[in-house]
Amino acid sequence: MTVLERAASAEVVDDIVLAFAVESLSTRGRLVRLGPAIDQLLKRHDYPEAVSKLVAEAVTLAALLGSTLKMNGRFQLQTKSDGPVTMLLVDFDAPSHLRALARFDRARLECASDAGDDLLGHGHMAFTIDPGGEMNRYQGVIALEGQGLEAAAHHYFERSEQIPTLVRLAVGEIVTPSGGEWRAGGLVVQYLPEAGARRLKADFHPGDAPEGVEPHRIAEDDAWTEAKARAATTEAHELIDPTLSGERLLFRLFSERGVRVYEPTPLAAVCRCSAEGVDAMLRSFPPHEVKDMVGDDGMIGVTCEFCSTKRVFDPADYGGA
Repeated sequence: MTVLERAASAEVVDDIVLAFAVESLSTRGRLVRLGPAIDQLLKRHDYPEAVSKLVAEAVTLAALLGSTLKMNGRFQLQTKSDGPVTMLLVDFDAPSHLRALARFDRARLECASDAGDDLLGHGHMAFTIDPGGEMNRYQGVIALEGQGLEAAAHHYFERSEQIPTLVRLAVGEIVTPSGGEWRAGGLVVQYLPEAGARRLKADFHPGDAPEGVEPHRIAEDDAWTEAKARAATTEAHELIDPTLSGERLLFRLFSERGVRVYEPTPLAAVCRCSAEGVDAMLRSFPPHEVKDMVGDDGMIGVTCEFCSTKRVFDPADYGGA
């Protein structure tokens, strides 16, 4: 196959996943750049700034991991923990649609933010993968111990997938003439050599080894050492810079080794909710339960937790008048 070389494009394209490969280092990865999509998703809610940043990080991580799915697949990231932010939930419907929500204790959040404490606390983060069709669902779970989403993702790949992986997440609000606009970016780099023997794994500690016994360690492959070192130089501001293209960023990191960039996949903030879906749900309730849903205005109001869209229905249509 002939590979045509070209200069890295300076055109900035937001709301995309950009897959890439550095074949000389047996490394693959994906770069996510979110602009209007994350701004729209966050502004649908009246979240405090600290919660918005966490939601944006979770959305970026879900896009990085979920974008490997084929058409019609679904990826879900969910946290449950004892911190001020008790839950984060992100749905990624392949190939492009994202939605998210957070639940939090406002009083505890203010105290934790003032003290600079971790907002998630202790609990777990779960990745649920539904490839679609007849393929089985898969779920991976990793403990949250105050380390944040980026470190938790590293821990997941180290313990569950055993794939050498580096993850970078960045979120920020850019000041514009029309006001603040949220941006987010993420990078995942993985060592995936064709020769499996090159990706040796250290044995896990057995838990009952005599005191003083050193844990089993294996030196990293030189290719991964270099790839990780290059990727680790990525600055947070580069991931969200509205003037720096994704291709230029990847070229900065890997130009000396040659980087192949694939066609971008667009991302969008799109919710699954619909008037038809709510109508079907209401019709599943008996009339006496429908009556309990009627508000002071005599109508039934249903607000989607993900996109904050409110829909109003006449109880008479469901036997609840």
